[in-house]
Amino acid sequence: NLQKTIEEMKIHEKEHCDFFEKEIKKRNIEPTKLLPLWDLLGVGLGFGSTILGKKAAMLCTASVEEVIDGHYKNQIDQLGSDEKELKEKIIKFREDELHHKDIAYEEGATKKGLYGILDKIIKTGSKLAINISEKI
Repeated sequence: NLQKTIEEMKIHEKEHCDFFEKEIKKRNIEPTKLLPLWDLLGVGLGFGSTILGKKAAMLCTASVEEVIDGHYKNQIDQLGSDEKELKEKIIKFREDELHHKDIAYEEGATKKGLYGILDKIIKTGSKLAINISEKI
């Protein structure tokens, strides 16, 4: 059932968010100043893709998860043995995101036709947000 799957994905995303918020506080790291903007744009992206229909919404999920997969992979590769717990969490979170991507494709995500352009737009925006957030 898709609704149950979406609820499971929301639980995973909340777990990821809560963990990283705690890590940010624990490590006295100042979060990006653009977080409110990213929240707003994320809601807009989700809402906008939903308006375009189920395939677009599922593609949005798949596209974002593919970018996050690459981001998490980079983080995993950079973390040393002194960050074993953090590395294990990111590995688990990456597996969650890959599962979400697989669900999106099972539920109709496609990159055929105009959806391929939408995929590129979403991925470019997501990568840009990550790169800017790392600096600001």
